Amino acid sequence: MAETFIGLAGNPNCGKTTLFNELTGSNGYVGNWPGVTVEKKQAKWRADKDVTFVDLPGIYSLSPYTPEEVVSRDYIVNERPDALIDLIDVTNLERNLYLTTQVLEAGRPVVIGLNMCDLLKERGDKVDVAKLSERLGVTVLEVSALHNTGVDELVRAAIAAKKPSAGVKCFSAEVEDALQKIASMISGSCDSDLSRWYSIKVFERDADAIKPLNLTKEQLAAIEPVIKAVEEARDDDSESIITSDRYDWISETMAACVAKAPKKLTTSEKIDKIVTNRILGLPIFVCVMVLVYYIAISTVGTAATDWVNDNLFGDGFFVNSAGQEQYEADTDDWASNNYGDQVDGFIAAAENAGMDTTDVNDAVAALADDPEDADALATVEDFAKDAEAKGVVATDVPVHDEDGNYLATSDGSDEAEPVTTVDADDNPVLADGQTLEVIDSVDADQFVAAVEGTTEEPAAEDYDGYVPSVPGAVEGWMDDAGASDVVKSLVIDGIIGGVGSVLGFIPQMFVLFVLLCFLEDCGYMSRVAFVMDRVFRRFGLSGKSFIPMLISSGCGVPGVLSTKTIENEKDRRMTAMLTTMIPCGAKTPIIALVMGVLIGGSDAWWVAPMFYFMGIAAIIISAIMLKKTKPFAGEPAPFVMELPNYHFPTIKSWWLHVWERVSAYIKKAGTIIFAAAVVVWFLSNFGFATWDGGNGAFGFLQGMDGAGDDYMDFSLLAAIGGFLGIIFAPLGADTWQATAASISALIAKENLVGTFGALYGLGDATENSVSMWQGFAAMFTDPQGVLHAGAMCAFVAFNMLDAPCFAAMGTIRRQMDDAKWFWFAIGYQCVFGWVVGLIINQLWELFVLGNFGFWTIVAFVLLAGILFQLFRPTPKWDKKDDKILTDLTQEAA
Repeated sequence: MAETFIGLAGNPNCGKTTLFNELTGSNGYVGNWPGVTVEKKQAKWRADKDVTFVDLPGIYSLSPYTPEEVVSRDYIVNERPDALIDLIDVTNLERNLYLTTQVLEAGRPVVIGLNMCDLLKERGDKVDVAKLSERLGVTVLEVSALHNTGVDELVRAAIAAKKPSAGVKCFSAEVEDALQKIASMISGSCDSDLSRWYSIKVFERDADAIKPLNLTKEQLAAIEPVIKAVEEARDDDSESIITSDRYDWISETMAACVAKAPKKLTTSEKIDKIVTNRILGLPIFVCVMVLVYYIAISTVGTAATDWVNDNLFGDGFFVNSAGQEQYEADTDDWASNNYGDQVDGFIAAAENAGMDTTDVNDAVAALADDPEDADALATVEDFAKDAEAKGVVATDVPVHDEDGNYLATSDGSDEAEPVTTVDADDNPVLADGQTLEVIDSVDADQFVAAVEGTTEEPAAEDYDGYVPSVPGAVEGWMDDAGASDVVKSLVIDGIIGGVGSVLGFIPQMFVLFVLLCFLEDCGYMSRVAFVMDRVFRRFGLSGKSFIPMLISSGCGVPGVLSTKTIENEKDRRMTAMLTTMIPCGAKTPIIALVMGVLIGGSDAWWVAPMFYFMGIAAIIISAIMLKKTKPFAGEPAPFVMELPNYHFPTIKSWWLHVWERVSAYIKKAGTIIFAAAVVVWFLSNFGFATWDGGNGAFGFLQGMDGAGDDYMDFSLLAAIGGFLGIIFAPLGADTWQATAASISALIAKENLVGTFGALYGLGDATENSVSMWQGFAAMFTDPQGVLHAGAMCAFVAFNMLDAPCFAAMGTIRRQMDDAKWFWFAIGYQCVFGWVVGLIINQLWELFVLGNFGFWTIVAFVLLAGILFQLFRPTPKWDKKDDKILTDLTQEAA
């Protein structure tokens, strides 16, 4: 049997995608229609693999005004499917019939499915299916895509339908007469099945639709008087005449085929009176989304993501609670001895006593790598004997937490808390009533015992039920296989480290999509877009742009993915460009760094909101400016959307929607991340051995003789960072480390903190570490000791507003489906972030520090340019519509 192609057409929210999923299981090809960013879905029927369904975009007509309408029309008219199923939401029959009249004119076998008949019965309305079928001239069947009733019968009727539809005679007598004349004039230019379709399109002067006819100048000139005669008689343009006659016929059909029950408010209408209320609608939505965000980002979703990051891609995990409890108890006992503080305190006391501590420091580091190193242990013991002979005893040794912060207790409390403020000499600054936690004394014997104790930290793999992490397991396998250091670093640090940082967000996004898909499938999200349209239209965006921006506050990848619901291509592209300017969860460590430097991590309530408001302001400013440029010009598309009745979605359909979005994230983000992670790993680990004693050769730096912990200073990344540092100099961050940290943040924004710590030799210090705050502040402190807070905030602002992580960039590339638009989006984000950073730094330098220079002038010029673009009148671009002509002779011009 030859393969049969059946197109599924219908209005948005008519249940077409639910029908498609029921028929196919949604296991098929998902791509884009050629030349546009409209998603194309096709899959085989589960009951017969020779039947393939093509899920056309949800549209209201086959007019040429949106990409969705164009691709649907081109598929039906040009690709000529074997049959069409037009699914109608019978609760909105009058609105749906407009598209139906056009589909029937396209010369294909058509079967009509009346969906949601159960909801119609609840309202008490009745549709005379036989009479409707008679008026439409095709088979009409009642179905329920949600409950999977009548679906197979609908498909079999479509397969059996062989006769192309001739369309319905829905126009007035003078229009029908004109269409017959036009049909005779173009009879040799198209198939007979499409004669009525093209006659109507010629009458409407639809330039795109009639191009395939290749009508001559003489033919167009002969047809034009036929159209003008009707226009003069009706005193209207031809396109409006066609539209008016369609609706007149639809009204007659509704009167003949539909018996309406006495009007009463449905349950959905009663709910809508509250949730779409002009006053209550927005607060209700905020409450709903706060709950969604709280569950997905702050509780369940984050807990799952943290577990994946900390265990699956971090330190491993236990499947045996007894083993885990024993390990945690032993670790707490080991940590309570503060061996590291004892060692550091004693060595510092010996150094103050005039002893050389270089060898013992090297020995302690060697023992950390190899506890059985006899030479290192001997060095420690000899050092301890010499120190004892000199009477060295460390007293009042400060205790630190795992982030390296001093610990102190407050009056009336036995629980130690980190001290978040230190002076210029790195001494802790205590608040009133605080007492520094110290070890009273450490002598030579205790020092030796502490050194040995540091090597005895409990190892998780020694306890029952421990499962190593993915990096740990892979490293073990590679060690057993004898892999080289280069290969191990590539796989573990590059591929697993980079890709793992993205995959770790899957649990969070799964929870988020479970909640959002429920709200979408039950009908609430349509109401949200309606409510937000009132606000966003003022800034040149559709109400549908709000959802992506809200989601992006958790993660930019699902935020960008959700822009697919925006029908208008200009609005969709602009939203995809701007939505990642909202600070996502991965950017919070960067914000925490600034909080620590500016206000010591204390009551920092205003710093984080400042950056969130900066992101919102950046989106609004960008939207207003871009709307005044030709590529984005024009009012947002009129808000037209069916508000479906509220209903509980089927579990199957719900799950398919969730899986579709999660799998899209894995496929779209994973491929880009893989390549990018390898590139950044290569740049970070390869370079020239130009350190003291190095041979200057190019290679894998960690494997070269004499390479120290600062090997990245000699990497290709350092060289690139040094070159690009010129770009960041006007922002006050002209070091290669600042540039390198920004580059690493492109893999994942939270990488900026880790990279910064590695570049400045801060080990595993986190954003909550005072040592990290000090190091970050030092990068923006001049030789005179002045902290340039403007430069620091400019650097952070750039990293907040510039191109997002590779995962989000990969998603933007897929959503744009156009390399030029993708690079424009990335370029705009980077340039806009740089301009904002420049303005922040230069204004701070001028008004706080009194510095004025060339870049100050540039900053004021750019600020003036932004203000001009914001407040200038919107240009009147040439809005010539080349899709609908005013005269057919234009086509021949």
